[in-house]
Amino acid sequence: MEQKLSLLRNIVAYVLFFGILATVIRFAYVVTTIGESCNLYNFCFFKNNVVPQSNPHNHLYASREWDKAVHFYSSIFQDMISKGYLSPHSKSLCVEAPNGHEVFALKKIGVEDSIGIFRKAAKPLVIRGEDDRIPFDDNTFDFIFSGGARIEMSSRPFDFASEIVRALKPQGFAVFHVKANDTYSLNSFLDLFHSCKLIKVLDIDGFNPSMPYIREIVLKKAIHGYRKIPGDDSKNCSFQAHKQELVQKAEPLIEEEPLKPWITLKRNIKNVKYFSSMVNISFKNRYVYIDVGARNYGSSIGSWFMKQYPKQGKSFHVYAIEADKAFHKQYASKKKAVTLLPYAAWVRNETLSFEINDGPAQEKVNKTKNKGRGMGRIQPVKSSRGEFNSEVNEIQGFDFAEWLKNTFTKRDFVVIKMDVEGTEFDLIPKLFETGAICLIDEIFLECHYNRWQRCCPGQRSTKYKKHYRHCLELFTSLRKNGVLVHQWW
Repeated sequence: MEQKLSLLRNIVAYVLFFGILATVIRFAYVVTTIGESCNLYNFCFFKNNVVPQSNPHNHLYASREWDKAVHFYSSIFQDMISKGYLSPHSKSLCVEAPNGHEVFALKKIGVEDSIGIFRKAAKPLVIRGEDDRIPFDDNTFDFIFSGGARIEMSSRPFDFASEIVRALKPQGFAVFHVKANDTYSLNSFLDLFHSCKLIKVLDIDGFNPSMPYIREIVLKKAIHGYRKIPGDDSKNCSFQAHKQELVQKAEPLIEEEPLKPWITLKRNIKNVKYFSSMVNISFKNRYVYIDVGARNYGSSIGSWFMKQYPKQGKSFHVYAIEADKAFHKQYASKKKAVTLLPYAAWVRNETLSFEINDGPAQEKVNKTKNKGRGMGRIQPVKSSRGEFNSEVNEIQGFDFAEWLKNTFTKRDFVVIKMDVEGTEFDLIPKLFETGAICLIDEIFLECHYNRWQRCCPGQRSTKYKKHYRHCLELFTSLRKNGVLVHQWW
């Protein structure tokens, strides 16, 4: 009998031992391995206060800065409750909340089911999570908040927005605090949230010197379906009123034909109103510079765009479109920064004749380095006097408008420099015809016409048939359609 009791005691002891061991392992996994609060999985032996005394961030909770931030967010969320965007029963998430001010404020006003995420956890208020990989299932939250202009600072704003929409329940509310307060940035922001409706935009005072003014944006997720982005399929860009405002601020066009275009360019470049110097471009999915007629890397990519164009700290991907094979080799070392398209931008996909003109009586200088090499152009116009030394090759042309439409969307920020030796009079109309023009934010365009010749005073070049007035018409049509175009030489 005693042996049976001893065996039973041993069995009970083993069961208890393994039960305790399993509990400890689970606790260690939840709290240590995942880096979460035990409250998140309802796995605390005792109910924790909002801020446990053992938390290493306790010094923050007693600081004046902490109190100021919590007071600010408490006021914001109280207002959300009064407007019906938030309730004490809302399951709430704060995205990119490094210290948990927002989460603490939510809990303080009675929204208990609240949690924050940041790349480094600050337990128990904030768990580990990336803004473009929110660690929760679809349709989880009734309310999502992102403050501190975090979406503006994100290198992947489209992924940031997509994850918030995914985790938000249908008819749930998402609220953002951003710095940008211009019309262009607001439209760019809304383009990121294609399945949400704009509820409110409010400009308020901030609490932090680094963000003294805040634009508060409130969105509501649609029950089903997606909001179509205006103009995605349109051939008319006139809807872009926010771009028209920028065009009106642009430097005036030079109405009279300049006698010395290069000198005029140097003077006028100081007056150029760059797109990115007038508005915030933070809410774009990609940032792209396309150099059409790029020649060598130093012609305008390295010498001008990389050094002078105001990029607002954004990384631009560069596309160099150049048909002249003499310039192709040097782009091999620029693969990471530049994508070379070794073709001619054209209105169709077809084989073309490509002429290199070396200018009147000009000899080729240092051909190995391409110094003094003439400009290449499609469909050459031969001079009856034979004044140009020409080299004609067969090259492949591609449909530039279709490439733009297949490669980019209105969520991208696209800047183009175009120097195509007269082909602009073919390319620009095709961009309008297909609607691809609506994808372009800014163009630096060199327009080619029958200029006065340097060699021969009083004579105009026979190289081009267009006149300066045709160039002005081209620039005017672009600006009327919301494209910020600058005269380039």
